[in-house]
Amino acid sequence: MKIILTQEVSNLGEPGDIVEVKNGYGRNYLLPQGFAISWSRGAEKQVSQIKRARSIREIRNVDQAQEVKAQLDTLKVTLTERAGDGGRLFGSVTPAEVVSAVQAAGGPALDRRRLQVGSPIKTVGSYQIPVRLHPEVVATVNLDVVASK
Repeated sequence: MKIILTQEVSNLGEPGDIVEVKNGYGRNYLLPQGFAISWSRGAEKQVSQIKRARSIREIRNVDQAQEVKAQLDTLKVTLTERAGDGGRLFGSVTPAEVVSAVQAAGGPALDRRRLQVGSPIKTVGSYQIPVRLHPEVVATVNLDVVASK
């Protein structure tokens, strides 16, 4: 099945890429979740619009990614969350909360989809969260989750 990606999908491609996937994966996951649209000649014309929008918000080159990485590596981000006994959080820390905490700490604006949070953050402590800024550059956000009083 040929599809056009509308969002970044790990190990598959970037927005605007035309990829070939198995029928079930495309029909049951990518299309209903809004990650892709069906390929057609008319839809292929939308690829240029998708790529143009991607280029506006994407980090342009490796040098710019290195600059953002330098900012993130020196930044100390603290996030205050409600926690119970033993430091267990009520809920978990989402990538959107991490992005807003980075901005509040004076860091650059990030796309939440670029954060690679392996498992949900559900306890108080220090975490290092990788951020894919560019295919060749990965920065690390040092996040301290503390309990609110």
